[in-house]
Amino acid sequence: MKALISTNRERRTEKVLLVGVELKNRSVFDVRDSLEELAELVRTAGAQVVGDATQKLERPNASTFIGSGKALEIAERCRAEGVDTVVFDDELSPAQGRNLERVIGCKILDRTEIILDIFALRARTREGKLQVELAQLQHLLPRLTRYWTHLSRQRGGLGAIGGEGESQLEADRRKVQERIDKLKLELEEVRRQRTTQRQGRRRNQWPLASIVGYTNAGKSTLFNALTHAGVLEEDQLFATLDPTTRRLRLPTNQNVLLSDTVGFIRKLPHQLVEAFKATLEEVVNADLLLHVVDASHQRAVEQITAVNAVLSELGVADTPVLMVLNKIDCFANGEGLAVWRERYPQAVAISAKTRAGFDDLLVALGNVLRPVRDYLELAIPHADAAAVARLHEVGQIVERDYDGEAARFKARIPPHLRAEFARFLVGELGF
Repeated sequence: MKALISTNRERRTEKVLLVGVELKNRSVFDVRDSLEELAELVRTAGAQVVGDATQKLERPNASTFIGSGKALEIAERCRAEGVDTVVFDDELSPAQGRNLERVIGCKILDRTEIILDIFALRARTREGKLQVELAQLQHLLPRLTRYWTHLSRQRGGLGAIGGEGESQLEADRRKVQERIDKLKLELEEVRRQRTTQRQGRRRNQWPLASIVGYTNAGKSTLFNALTHAGVLEEDQLFATLDPTTRRLRLPTNQNVLLSDTVGFIRKLPHQLVEAFKATLEEVVNADLLLHVVDASHQRAVEQITAVNAVLSELGVADTPVLMVLNKIDCFANGEGLAVWRERYPQAVAISAKTRAGFDDLLVALGNVLRPVRDYLELAIPHADAAAVARLHEVGQIVERDYDGEAARFKARIPPHLRAEFARFLVGELGF
């Protein structure tokens, strides 16, 4: 793919012009906010944004996406300002990309290609690199004509009697498709390995809670604060790409597997969702989703909608969700937070940076995951100190009474450990 960052020996920061289209069903504020996000994506990829251009349209132009006059205007601006690359906020068709390059005379990229560039820069594990390469090739396959228009058809067969052979374009498409098929097989092996790892982690029947949310909402900061995992946390989009899972012990004496995942974004390319299914399986298999929201962001509601759209695409719309309103330390007073509490009364307000609200978050986690435990009344002889110690280790003690011949407990214990305490069972209690 044509990367945004130059690969010359003396690497130079590319100058980028952004282009957005205000369609009939979009407001000018939506376009402006989307372009600001695109600018942040471009800066994350290592380029310099020199400005942007917008146009009102009823519908995108089939040949150049924007109007032909606007394309010529952008071409003049690019020459005057020394622009290297023009980045469109919407996905371009292969034909639109070719036509725009001819008219503007610059490298043309779209939002999808920028996101793929960032993912390629951030991938660290073998799994992440495989997934990025697959997404890049799936995006590249229909666009190969942009790279091979100078190649003519090769002659096949023997001597002059041979017919026309396979064109260079067809050969390269075949090679790309073969590589895609191979990557899918390798990722299927990764999925099997992840399934084995997941089964090993969950042998103790610990529930899995996955942190999801819009990119740069503070998911990794929260994950590190809760588990001390040391995951990279930066004020950048897609700072975390590869998933990480750690154990979290709740005040209810319950163990939870907590997983940090890649952030979502508006206009997330479908092929990225498909390519990253191995990573996103942590979301698909979760018992609970922690939806982290940057409550201080002016477009937080739209970000919530974007995340919900991706969750629906993954088929997890019915998974229980605990909304976590992050960055409450950014509110000068409680007025802004009160609006959030009114709109989402079940949400938990925290600051992952200052750890404010963590007690409420841990209590909420325990309450949501409580149904996976049996609430029992037990009578354990005082002489069986090992059984009492074991109960304190694995169970949540609600009440205790050490008077009499046996110590009596009301406790919540994991269902798979019920048989271990069956001989001490007095009765079952409600939730």
